[in-house]
Amino acid sequence: MSPRHAPLLTLLLALGTVPSLSSAEARVRLGDALPAHPWQASTDAGGREVVVVYSHDCGDLGELWQAVLDSDLPVRAVNAEGTPSPAPAGLNPWRGDGATAFARALKVSAYPTVLLVQGDRILNAWEGDFTGKLE
Repeated sequence: MSPRHAPLLTLLLALGTVPSLSSAEARVRLGDALPAHPWQASTDAGGREVVVVYSHDCGDLGELWQAVLDSDLPVRAVNAEGTPSPAPAGLNPWRGDGATAFARALKVSAYPTVLLVQGDRILNAWEGDFTGKLE
C-alpha cells in the first residue's frame, strides 16, 4: 500500500479546524519575512516549505509531524527553548540559542507553531495543539 499524501490545502484546512488562538490573538504576522535562520530558501515546490517551531513541552507531536510530512513540502524543524526534543527521522532540527531567538523574533505565542512560507515570507501560520486527522 502506498502512503497517502495530503494536499497542501487539506493540511491547512485541517490545521485551521483545530481550536486555537483567534486571529486577533495570533502574533505571527502573515506576509512578514522570517527572522535570521541557518537554511536557504527551498527551490522545491515553488519555493514553498513548512517550518515547525516546537519545544520540549509540546507533548506527543506524532500526528502533527505526520500531517506536515504528508504535505510533500520541504520541512524545517526548529526546536526552541533550550531543551532538546526529537523530530522525525530525516529532519535535522535547529536547536540552541539561535532557534529560541528565531521563535521569539516571530513572536510565537504557542508551541507548536506551523508556518507555511514561500521564499522567506510567511504565507500562513497556525499555533496550538493538533488533534485533527487528515482524511
